[in-house]
Amino acid sequence: MNIILFEEYEVGKNLPRRDERTIHLLKVLHKKRGDVFEAGILGGLRGTGRIEKINIDGSIFVSLSLNESPPPRLAIRVAVGFPRPIQIRRFLRDLSNLGVEAIDLVGTDMGEKSYRDTKLLSGGGARAALVEGAVQARDTNVPELAVFGQLSDWLKSRPWGNGESSRRLPLLVALDNVRPEGAFSRQAPARRPVVLAVGPERGWSDRERDLLEEAGFSRLSMGSRALRTETACVAAAILAMEKMGELE
Repeated sequence: MNIILFEEYEVGKNLPRRDERTIHLLKVLHKKRGDVFEAGILGGLRGTGRIEKINIDGSIFVSLSLNESPPPRLAIRVAVGFPRPIQIRRFLRDLSNLGVEAIDLVGTDMGEKSYRDTKLLSGGGARAALVEGAVQARDTNVPELAVFGQLSDWLKSRPWGNGESSRRLPLLVALDNVRPEGAFSRQAPARRPVVLAVGPERGWSDRERDLLEEAGFSRLSMGSRALRTETACVAAAILAMEKMGELE
């Protein structure tokens, strides 16, 4: 853990002995009473924490001194065709780590319908993955996460038209290595928000390609190989960061 994050309601309360943050502080970092560590409030400021007391039952009490804003989220929105649940956990973590603004899970024609019933979304696993990515990046914010039943629902909703980044016309890119119109890597730099649509591993249907084109998306490839969903998500996000000038 590069930063220890707390929910607002946890402030002023003991951290239980079996809490992974307690274990990390005491067993991994070998912190003792009076030691400080990087800390933050989820959705709030970051700064330092201090172990004030290690209780007999193994729980700890910490104080927080927070006065630093987290790094800004990048104006990148990633829509992903539902993959296997284990892949969802991986790319949620990694996209959160990279700092994208929002992630949308979308039902697709070629995707396995049963994947949409994953308990990852209702049981807290998705949020845990997002938080894990933020912790690695020393961030206190996580991407917005939304679910859409079909690609057509997502395109009709146009969630990229809401919020601060909507004031600038976004670059709309649908990853497609079957019938691409060009290569994503060859696109000229565009210092504006980017919306990425990543299909399932079986790819987009012809119907969905038509829908994406009608919505203004350019179908671009990242090479001839069929990538794992989590690999495609991360590669596309990094290419988008390069186009936005975020890697300079």
